[in-house]
This record gives sequence, structure tokens and C-alpha cells, in this order.
Amino acid sequence: MTATEPYEPSIDPAVGALADAILIPPFPGTAAPRWLLNALGRGLAGVTFFGPNVVGDTPALTASLRAAAPAEPVIAIDEEGGDVTRVAYASGSPYPGNAALGAVDDVTLTQAVHAAIGADLFRLGINTNLAPDADVLDLDGSAVVGTRSFGPDPALVARHVAAAVAGLQSSGLAACAKHFPGHGSTGDDSHLSLATVSGTLEEIRARDLPPFVAAIAAGSLAIMPGHLRVPELTGALPATLSPAAVTGLLRGELGFTGVVICDALEMKAASAVFGIPEAAVLAVIAGVDLLCLGRDTDEAMYHAVRAALADAVASGRLPGGRLEEAAARVASLRARLAAARDAQDAAAGLEPGKAGSSGVLVGVGVDAGDGIGLVAARRALRRSGPVPTTLVDPLIVEIEPEENIAAGRFTWGFEPWAAVKRIDPAAGDGAAAGSILAASSGRDLVLAVRDARRVVSLVHEVLAARPDAVIIEMGVPAWTPPPETAYLATYGASRVCAQAAAEALGLALGLA
Repeated sequence: MTATEPYEPSIDPAVGALADAILIPPFPGTAAPRWLLNALGRGLAGVTFFGPNVVGDTPALTASLRAAAPAEPVIAIDEEGGDVTRVAYASGSPYPGNAALGAVDDVTLTQAVHAAIGADLFRLGINTNLAPDADVLDLDGSAVVGTRSFGPDPALVARHVAAAVAGLQSSGLAACAKHFPGHGSTGDDSHLSLATVSGTLEEIRARDLPPFVAAIAAGSLAIMPGHLRVPELTGALPATLSPAAVTGLLRGELGFTGVVICDALEMKAASAVFGIPEAAVLAVIAGVDLLCLGRDTDEAMYHAVRAALADAVASGRLPGGRLEEAAARVASLRARLAAARDAQDAAAGLEPGKAGSSGVLVGVGVDAGDGIGLVAARRALRRSGPVPTTLVDPLIVEIEPEENIAAGRFTWGFEPWAAVKRIDPAAGDGAAAGSILAASSGRDLVLAVRDARRVVSLVHEVLAARPDAVIIEMGVPAWTPPPETAYLATYGASRVCAQAAAEALGLALGLA
């Protein structure tokens, strides 16, 4: 035992082993710390990766995790494609997100894109993708979910969720459809507060549940409930902590038998009232099998959650059988992931467990998946009005949006192809329209926005003075431009979405 493991003596070893078997904590940096390797050695289920974990030699990192564990560990990440990327956070994703794929509405393409994402992750040694997003977008376009959703039509979202699950799992990964029972109609961000799903329970069944039914039918190995309140179902609790939502609706009514992975417990919707350790206990009581603690939790929080689970078993609040059931489901998932990796290794003529160990990931940061991401982004691009195909000394002005916490401030925009002026209204760029007009005098002007309706007064002010300006919508295209406006909609801000728009304006020819 090291000096950094002060809680171990107080926990019954058998219960501690069961607690470890359902935890996937994070850690900082690109090398696993000793406490984590020790925990993996005694049966910790695995880890959750975030952006800072995958900026180094990720295959070497994942190999070290496997070497420390007696069985295949869960190595999970949020890699949705589009605006939510961890692997390509610094360069922008080489894939469009769900909104773009929904706009194309070709399930074969959606499956191919997600198979390519899965192959990228597999080569890195990652085996569980906390995706796809299965939320049905409210017709007004929820800012919380936005381009992460395939769209506002439940049937369309359902068929693309099924295709995404099939694509990811064809690459040897576990897919995890989220955020049950549906985050697309909420006005609040569950990172910050408890979000309430709008509508009656029957409306939610018709609008939000079909994609989860489709994910289950497609064989999704995991589903993630969100920190979402459905008053008729969960009362004052988020779905993550609600037996009625997890055990009753998801397992009972929908018949899901796979692993339930909770959304990060550090999110305020779960932690603000209960604290992370107590939220962990309530989640397992509700029926959650695998606990994701969140990006900013540390070793001390891992120990605190482990101790809280053990105390809850000792007091009788958490039945030991429930903990055993969760551990058994996770063990079954780990066995399936191990078998999938062995099969992929055998197909590649490698020793078991050696796939991806070269440290070379073909595609990430370029056109991954044989360019399928760029192909999809081009097909998703929509245009209206007199869009020019050549520009004279163009200035592209990019309006920085309010940060989406799930996506973060990832790299986006047109800097590889043209001069760019970035304006951040939140940073006090108050005279934005005047600044834009002055900088673009005598030049062709392109205004790139992510959710134009949120800066619509600025857009109209610019268009009033420069009706020849080109507007590029890189968020949800919920704003309707004036009829004579040159307008492009990319349905996302990933790097390939920007390239598709740049090509349409004659800025990126020959870069495919």
C-alpha cells in the first residue's frame, strides 16, 4: 500500500473488490499514476479518458493499463465526432457530427463514419465509446445538445442511432447510447443544474424513447442515463439516480439487459445536492452498473466513492446483491471486449492483445477512415442564395459562441484557408458589427457563426451594411436567412465541415 491510499484498511476486502469492479475513474496526464495501476491490478473496472489523456503516445498508455489489469479493462472516452471530440480536440474532428449525418439521412454513410471512428479508437487501444448521442432535438434546437443530435424527427434519429451503434461495435468497441430518456428538449445544461425534460410522460415516450428502443434492438452494449428530471417518472431526482427510470423504464419496460453507465457524477445535476460519493450510491441503488466520476475528480474522490459504496453495503442501504449484479454485468462486458480485441488481433495476424500497439494511428488529424468524414461533410453542406464560388481578398469573421461544456472550446474555423478575424462577444467585443465592417472594407466578407439565432442582431446589422456578405451557419440552422443572402449550412463546426464550406467558396480546392 502506498502513502496515497489512506482509505484501504477501513474497507472490507470483498466489498472493496465489488466497488472497484464498477468504477471507471479519470486521471491526469498521459501516463497512468501508480495508484491507478495498483487499483487495476486488484480489479478496478477501468478508466475514463478525457482530452489531456490522449495527446501523447496513447497506444502505449492503453497498453500499460492492460498490462496492469488481470482482465481487459474498460477504457472509455467521449468521441462523438463533430463538435464533441477528445482525440482530435486540438485540430478539429476529421468527421462531421450527428447533425450533418442526419441532414444527409443515409444510414449506410452514418454506419461507415462510426465504423471509422471506432477503428481509430481501437487502434489507440480504447474499447468503449460513450456515444452515440441518441437525443431527439427540440424543434427550436436545444443549445445544450445542438449539433450532437441527428435531428428533430424521432424516426430519423432512431434509424441513425441504430446505424451508429452498428458501426462502432463492428470495430470491436462497445457503444453507449445517451442521454436516456432524452436531453434534446431541455433548456438547462445538466453540467450546471438539474435539467427537466419537457412534456408529459406519454409525449416523452413518443418523442424521446424511440432512439433508445432502436439502440437496444441494434445490440448496444451500454446505455447512459442523463442527469435529467422527468417529473411524472423520477420526481425530484435525475434519471441517473431514479429506480423508476433505470430499473423500471429502461430495464423493465424497454428490456435493456446490457451495462448502464452513468453520466459523470461530478456534473452539478447530480453532485450539487448529494455530493459525488452519495450520488454514486444512489445511482447503483437505482440500477446503474458502471460509475463515471468525471473529468475533474481525483484519486481522493475515487477512494471516497469506494468507501461510500462499502459503507452503504455495511448499513444495508445498498443490497450486496445489487453490487454483485452490477459487477457481473461489467465483468461480462469486459469479457466481450477482450474477445473482440482477440478476434481483431487474430484477423490482423497479431498476438492477442497486441492490436494498436505500434503507436501509429493512421487518420487522426488528417482524413481518417479513408476520407469518409470529408465525404460526409461535403454531402451535408446546404446552400441557398447567390453563394459565390470565388472570393476577392476575403476576410472570414468567426463569431465565437458561448461555450458548450460537453464540447469545450475545441479548434474550429477557416484559418487554414483564409485570413480570419475571431470575435468573442462574451469577451467584451461589444462593437462587433462596426469592427467587422471596418476590417472588411474593400474585401469580400464571410461571417461564420455557430447558431446564428443567438447572435441574430449582429448578423442583421452586418447584412444591413453588407448584403453581399456570405453567412456560414456551423451550428443548428434554426435561423432563416433573408432570401437574397448567400448562405451555407454545415451542420457542425468540425474541421471537415469547415473544409467543405471552404471548398464551396473556392478556398480549399485541391486539399481533399
